Amino acid sequence: MPSPQDEAQDQGSPPRWVLHVDLDQFLAAVEVLRRPELAGRPVVVGGRGDPTERGVVSTASYEARAFGVGSGMPLRVAARRCPEAVFLPVDRPVYEAASEQVMATLRAQHWDGVPVVVQVLGWDEAFVAPGGGPEPEREGPPTAGRDPEAFAQQLRAAVLEATGLRCSVGIGSNKLQAKIATDRGKPEPGVHVITHDTWFDQLGHESTRALWGVGPRIAARLTELGVETVAQLAAADPHELAAALGPTTGPWYRRLGRGVDDSPVDATPWVPRAHGREETFQADLELWSEVTDAVRRITRRVLADVEAEGRDAWRVGLKLRYRPFTTVNRSRKLPAPTRDPRVLEEAAVALLDRVEQDRPVRLVGVRLEMVPPEGGY
Repeated sequence: MPSPQDEAQDQGSPPRWVLHVDLDQFLAAVEVLRRPELAGRPVVVGGRGDPTERGVVSTASYEARAFGVGSGMPLRVAARRCPEAVFLPVDRPVYEAASEQVMATLRAQHWDGVPVVVQVLGWDEAFVAPGGGPEPEREGPPTAGRDPEAFAQQLRAAVLEATGLRCSVGIGSNKLQAKIATDRGKPEPGVHVITHDTWFDQLGHESTRALWGVGPRIAARLTELGVETVAQLAAADPHELAAALGPTTGPWYRRLGRGVDDSPVDATPWVPRAHGREETFQADLELWSEVTDAVRRITRRVLADVEAEGRDAWRVGLKLRYRPFTTVNRSRKLPAPTRDPRVLEEAAVALLDRVEQDRPVRLVGVRLEMVPPEGGY
């Protein structure tokens, strides 16, 4: 029976080299470019930029992170941990423009004269592969003549020159390895490599949480099965994983443990399946008439996003967060796809009949799932 490492090398035809580019402290870095006097100071971006209000940290500069400030943390907690931090509001249009400039810079690069393909993951990260996509496995060294570390430095220099922003680059034999490698090079030296040959040396002893795609819930399920490390997941019985996690999902997690990922780097633009909006209230809504008004208002905002897609909505979702922090979600399928604002508002409001109305509400969210585009996803 082959060892987990042997299995990890038995890939089929994944890309030979994949690079994952991740902008360092993106939102904070963009703000420092706008305000050079903030360089070297702790900067926190989130909400409306007021730590006395409800809101969470979107990004913290490395100087703020040194005080324990991190993404998703309430702004009030961030202010207690780092009183001297500069708090700034989220400015989406500015970040979107900066991101577009970065992605255009990546797409313009050539690797040893060969164009690259860029798969955008979000504002601040993307996969990059040579030659317009994955290359077949072959004997000998990967992508002969192409030095991935030299190209990673080329990407970093190009982005810095074009935008003034710094990025880190992870290099792997596939997207999974490249994505995990990136954090291991942040912020310096800025480049890190994980391959089939080094996978278990670097990750075998680590918790399954180190894997891209394994969150706390799945990690807890795996622990119940006696699987705590990446190496243990790689060696786990696929039949037991299938029985516990599902016939497809279980074996897929085992593949993650082996460092296996044969998905290509795909430049096809991402097409959203849904749009949603949330609003956190500075004062809890005590009256349910106020909650109803908020649901209607937020539904109209989401509908504007759906209208821009040119597709009808077929399912409505509602999210409520009560005082102090209990969250519930409800959804319903519409009788027919529509963009009629009256129909969508009434459908969202009707979901309030399926939740408890005995506590103040601190957050309301509405989500509209859309019909697939022509040709599907």
